[in-house]
Amino acid sequence: MVDEKPDERLSYEQARAELAQVVEKLEAGGTSLEESLALWERGEQLAAICQRWLDGARARIDAARQAAES
Repeated sequence: MVDEKPDERLSYEQARAELAQVVEKLEAGGTSLEESLALWERGEQLAAICQRWLDGARARIDAARQAAES
């Protein structure tokens, strides 16, 4: 069995939606320093997940273009 973290199963849309919620909470303020730091760290994780999805999509598009040119 593959050791997969739950976050690795998030779709791009799920990660982006949760990231938007995190940003909204941070912008609203009223949270403790500890909670703000936890939200920031979660936002960084979600942003990285989104970036991996986008990088993968770009690689697939590039590969398709190269195959079409061959």
